[in-house]
Amino acid sequence: MRITFVVATADLSGGCKVIAIHARLLRERGHEVLVVAPAPWQPSARQRLRSLVKGTPLPRPVPDYERSHFVSQGVPLQVLDTYRPVTAADVPDADVIVATWWETAQWIRDLPRSKGAKAYFVQGWERYVEGQPGDEVDETLRYPFHKIAISRYLAEVVHDVSGDDDVTLAANAIDPEQFDAPPRSKQDRPTLGFVYATSHWKGYDVTRAAIDRIREHAPDLRVIAFGAEPEKAEQMLPPGCELQHRPPQDRIREIYASADVWLSSSRLEGFGLPGLEAMACRTPLVSTRYGGPRDFVIDGENGWLVDVDDANGLADRALEVLRLEPDAWRRMSDAAHRTAHGHSWADSSIALEEGLRRALEKA
Repeated sequence: MRITFVVATADLSGGCKVIAIHARLLRERGHEVLVVAPAPWQPSARQRLRSLVKGTPLPRPVPDYERSHFVSQGVPLQVLDTYRPVTAADVPDADVIVATWWETAQWIRDLPRSKGAKAYFVQGWERYVEGQPGDEVDETLRYPFHKIAISRYLAEVVHDVSGDDDVTLAANAIDPEQFDAPPRSKQDRPTLGFVYATSHWKGYDVTRAAIDRIREHAPDLRVIAFGAEPEKAEQMLPPGCELQHRPPQDRIREIYASADVWLSSSRLEGFGLPGLEAMACRTPLVSTRYGGPRDFVIDGENGWLVDVDDANGLADRALEVLRLEPDAWRRMSDAAHRTAHGHSWADSSIALEEGLRRALEKA
């Protein structure tokens, strides 16, 4: 098949990473794949001046396309001349064209059939992302595109919003060569890890409250973190937290494997890939019940799930993991590893390919 993915930006985000992996695997199976993106957004002189005067950050960062996941995965990337919507003139004729974000669904909605049967790769419910227009987001889910979701939660969202039962599930996976670790024992000094991200929906305030509570019972707790953002004054890290800002991809595995428990406190997320990556490195996951973890965390076996915004529940379950006897912790660690490695990107890519063929059938 000739397949075009239309993305709103090409960067180092988790969403772009997933698309890039699928694009690479589809190419390896003989498909002709192209990713099309607008040129990087550039603030005007007026916007720069206003930002400087008010001391407020610019609306969005300028992506470094040369460091994007598409480049690292060796996927053909076509960048437009300016930052603007993608039009029919910007994309080649194809068998399938894939929207990957609510705005890109709007862009491809009225493209001629020659540009491809329309599919919608749903990686999140952008209705609740800061600054996004909720009603417009939901309207795109009602478009007559074939939907492909990365978690059962998102498949449920598509059904609830649009009434569409015909949704393909292509659950995310991990790269076993990048995320793996040999069997290990629990450390003498308990260590907790998390991803530092300041968006309200990532729930850092809940993470911080949980860590403070844990330290009341385990004052020697070591806390490690990594993230794409530097520490912000209004969302300070826990005292003594070791933050690695934008670590190299091959270093992230070591960070995951340095923890005895991984904490994820998101309020709303399509999947939550870091939690699965941590499990792939034999670290049990304690998470809120959002997106992906509902599909792969088994309470008491490979981690624990608690309600969204339940900082006390997160703390209690994390303490439970940290207090396990060495043999019991090792069993949970091994179970986390088995779960994460039981589903591959090849499996996910085959499912996505079936979804693209379903889009062709509908067209």
